[in-house]
This record gives sequence, structure tokens and C-alpha cells, in this order.
Amino acid sequence: MAITAAQVNELRQKTGAGMMDCKKALTESNGDFEKAIEILRKKGAAIASKRADKSANEGIVVAKISDDHKKATMIEVNCETDFVAKSDDFIKLANEIVEVTFKSESSNAQQLLESDKNLSEKVVDVMGKVGEKIEVSRVLTEKADNGLIVDYIHMGSKLGVLVKFDNVSGNSDELIEIGKNIAMQVAAMNPICVYREEVPTETIEKEIDIYKELARKEGKPENILEKIATGKLNKFYSENCLFEQAYIKDSTSSKTVGNLIEDYNKKNNVQSKISLFKRFHLGDEKK
Repeated sequence: MAITAAQVNELRQKTGAGMMDCKKALTESNGDFEKAIEILRKKGAAIASKRADKSANEGIVVAKISDDHKKATMIEVNCETDFVAKSDDFIKLANEIVEVTFKSESSNAQQLLESDKNLSEKVVDVMGKVGEKIEVSRVLTEKADNGLIVDYIHMGSKLGVLVKFDNVSGNSDELIEIGKNIAMQVAAMNPICVYREEVPTETIEKEIDIYKELARKEGKPENILEKIATGKLNKFYSENCLFEQAYIKDSTSSKTVGNLIEDYNKKNNVQSKISLFKRFHLGDEKK
């Protein structure tokens, strides 16, 4: 059966597959559209199976936030090459995934795909089209009933941040602007937590042991090692706890991120606070 250009174009519009792949599928199915679609999907499944052991270290981070800043979603979708990560098909897929995640309020990538057959089929379809492994490695949804959430995606979409505030009232537009700057701070400075009280005990003990050992090797007396370690630990907090970090957007002063929030609270007579941040950086350990 002769396959016409119109048939190829119709199948291409329905599936998004390449022209040659559509023509081959129609030829193989003898012009049967449903069989042709099945053939194209099987091709995607075959590529998925063939490339299962490949590393998917490229990709993009995408975020979606509600108009009232009460709900936000952030996802990481991976592929094998930066070329595919920048392709229209991959970007469109990532945007569809973030929409589904936002609606379902999911924070588990595996459960998301298992519960949405249509979405998982789209992932396979795009794999068949681009010829690379694609995986949804992380999805996250946060809600702020008595606060707000701000998002930031760094240029190139390889790094994304969500910052959540609690106890929000008054001029939320001003806080959203502050939140954008703090999200950029998180992106640039990569803190391990918001407050020093959140630093794991084992991390603190490890740091103290290191500081004491270094001081010991410098010949410092045993009776002052604890004091030296405490001083260095304060520096550790100022470098690794977001609230105590120097505010990088105001390098002319000694202002910290905490000072920024305190100034806002004083100005607006409120008690807003940073409750958490989430940072997705392409290539980081998937959690």
C-alpha cells in the first residue's frame, strides 16, 4: 500500500515522532494508524530497554508555582546529552511532567509515573523520538497554608530552588521579592540548612574533632582546644546555615540573611520566618 505525505503528516501530528519513523510505521502497519502508533510506542519501549544501563546525567530542573504562592512544584528530568536537554521535545515533556506533578501534589517520582499511565507513556514516546534514556529523577511539592513559597530557576535550568516562609502577613509582594533574592543566595552559596539548630549532631561532632586535631598539630594546649573549636564552629555556621550567611547581594555591609528577614519583620510589624528551602542541582545525589 502506498503511503501518502498527508498520512505521514497526520501521524506525525498525533505522535510527535519524526517523519521517517512515521513513514516506516505506516508502511509496516499497511496504513493502519492505530497499529502505526503501537509500532512507534514499541520503538520507544525498545530504546528504553536498550538504554536502561546508560547514565542520564544531563537534563533540566523545572518549577511551577501557584499565583498566590501557596503551592509550588519542582522536578528534575534527566537525559543523556545536553543536546537532547535543550530540544523542544524534551522541554515540552518536562513541562507536562511539572504540570501533572503540580496537580497531583506528588513528591515521589516513581509513584507519579506508576499512577499516571498517560504520562509514563509520553516519557517512553519521547525516548523513542530522541533515542536517549529519559528518567524523572526527582519531584517535589510544597504547600504553605499560613505562608508563601518563592521559586528560582538559574539560567540554563540546571539548578532550581524553592524557599518557603511561614507566618506571612502584611506586604507579601515585598516578601516575595526578598524571597527571590534569598532563593538566589541558596543557589549560589548552597547552605546545608536554614538554622544552626538543624545541623545534624554527627556533623557538628565531626567538625569539632577536626578543629581540635588541627589545633593540636599547631601545638595549642589541650585546655583551650574546646574554645578554639567553638570559635571555628561559629564560622562553620556562618558559612553553611542560610540564616547566618552573609547576604551576597549587599556585599558593602555585614548584613546577613537573618538581618534581612529581621528588617522586614520590624518594618511590617510581623513575625515571618524562613521555614525551609529545597535545592535541586543537576548531578547532585538524587533524594
